[in-house]
Amino acid sequence: MENNVPALYNDCASILVSQQEIAAICDRLAAEIQDTYKDSNRRLVMVVILKGSMPFAAELMKRLTLPLELEFMKVSSYGAGTKTSGEIKISLDLKRDDLQDIDLLVVEDIVDSGRTLFRLTQLLKNRNAHSVRTCTLLDKPSRREVDFIPDFCGTAIPDEFVIGFGLDYDEKYRNLPFVGVLKREVYEK
Repeated sequence: MENNVPALYNDCASILVSQQEIAAICDRLAAEIQDTYKDSNRRLVMVVILKGSMPFAAELMKRLTLPLELEFMKVSSYGAGTKTSGEIKISLDLKRDDLQDIDLLVVEDIVDSGRTLFRLTQLLKNRNAHSVRTCTLLDKPSRREVDFIPDFCGTAIPDEFVIGFGLDYDEKYRNLPFVGVLKREVYEK
């Protein structure tokens, strides 16, 4: 990266998905979502998975013209490391009595092993949501450990540790306006 850029940028080995590419992905995904739900007579509820999905969800929402409601869940499987624990922890749950009457669109920043979204969608289906679909900005299909394919997918990426646009390493780098590859020396200290 260049010498005159903010310090956070210096920890990026490369930019994997630029701001312009993110905008184009959000345009495409919004069009796909619009088409999928255009004839639904049920309320659409976007369930944003905190914290990493916030920037992506905000960009996606700006492009959607369908009426939608917004909910949040906080689901984690990483902690402070770079490897998934394999178990999900729900620290902010979706508490609604009308799940059978609504369409849920779960918005996530990245699908890696697939375990988090697989378990989360099963949980929401078991709670009798009318429908549950998933939308992710990034997908690492080479890392999949369960049979899970997101309904709406921004782009597939290689098996690199990525940061930016909501994605973090130890709670840092979320505010980068692009998705970058984190230098190995940062997390292999």
